[in-house]
Amino acid sequence: MAIVCCIFLILQNLPCNAFMKKSAGKDQDSSITVPIGGNSWRLDKDTLGGNISNDGIVNWTDKNAAFVTYVRFAKKGSFKLYLNLKVPVGETVLSVTALNKTRAITVDGNVVEDHYAGEWPVKDTGYVSIKIMAKSKTGDIYADIPSLKLTGTGIKESTSFVKNNEGDFFYWGRRGPSVHLGYVVPDNKNAEWFYNEVTVPKNNDVLGSYFMACGFGEGYFGMQVNSATERHILFSVWSPFSTDDPKKIPDDQKIVMLKKGANVHTGEFGSEGSGGQSYMLYNWKAGNTYKFLVRAKPDGNNHTTYTAWFFAPELNEWHLIASFSRPQTNTYLKHLHSFLENFDPEQGTITRKVYFNNECIADENGKWTELTKARFTADNTGAKGYRMDYSGGVDGKTFYLKNCGFFNNYTTRNIFFERPVTGKMPDVDLDKLP
Repeated sequence: MAIVCCIFLILQNLPCNAFMKKSAGKDQDSSITVPIGGNSWRLDKDTLGGNISNDGIVNWTDKNAAFVTYVRFAKKGSFKLYLNLKVPVGETVLSVTALNKTRAITVDGNVVEDHYAGEWPVKDTGYVSIKIMAKSKTGDIYADIPSLKLTGTGIKESTSFVKNNEGDFFYWGRRGPSVHLGYVVPDNKNAEWFYNEVTVPKNNDVLGSYFMACGFGEGYFGMQVNSATERHILFSVWSPFSTDDPKKIPDDQKIVMLKKGANVHTGEFGSEGSGGQSYMLYNWKAGNTYKFLVRAKPDGNNHTTYTAWFFAPELNEWHLIASFSRPQTNTYLKHLHSFLENFDPEQGTITRKVYFNNECIADENGKWTELTKARFTADNTGAKGYRMDYSGGVDGKTFYLKNCGFFNNYTTRNIFFERPVTGKMPDVDLDKLP
């Protein structure tokens, strides 16, 4: 075939590779279908008559309800937008806004099909928000919209959005990517104690955030924003029995609570593994620095005791959270890490950031060692490329993590960061802890 092509071009007095170069350099249109259920939010959460479900935009009767969908472009170019929808009765006029350009579209028909909304240029890579609002309707419902279709030269395989709901990814995708720091521990050290300091910058204490300070192979310890009026200092230890239902854990594999601090609630947890859980209601403040300390002490009888303490500047003393015994376990602290997650899908459009500082471990003799190196990772939502709004690194002398909100500058996963050595050891008397 290549020989025939060359003979034809020679007869036309053209270079043999001219046509091939011209074809190869031409941008080709590509197409994607973006499910509303995993990539969209209602803008005005106080309105009724319109919401996001796994099936897309449904029950849209309120004119004040508006919706936004996010797609991340990895290539400059353009895209044509089609709304995949139906109007059960009558005719509807919608407005679509993207990249500061608004188009009106009149739609009807009670069968789901694509309706062309317009073409937009993509002048830079990064996230684009597509906003859909109501203008008028003659029926009861504006439209049911399962998905958007985008075609054009700006679309490519690495365009980022939640592709489908396999593995419940509409839920995970709307929560946003969780990000982690895995601390490098010297091989010759037994980590009986793990200390970390946490600072949430002002205005980053977003509802649904978990700023996890001291994670280890069998549990985690950090602080949460649980509601507009409630915040937790949370410490949990997984059972060695693998289940999401704590009622299924055999008695000899249950986490046993040995003691707890004042005003601390204890119980069991499930859904993401199961085990023992404790939390203290504490109204911690963004901008202040809080100290976390966790201990793992093997008892020599195939049980390990895990204990957590919390220090706040407002309290000016170490506060015992809880102490748990974990069966079938004989270990010091391993796989030390911190993470940042959003556990409320409705808050996945808001960016939050956290600083972790002065990470240290102490061995069984109480000798402290700084942890200055950490590996940055993200969960499956980030690893699959469904969401790319994640970041981490070193800011001055401090590690940081950042996620959600559809910011553009993401951090490459699985790379190592190193903060400066400070020589500052934790100011805590281990023998006098409550």
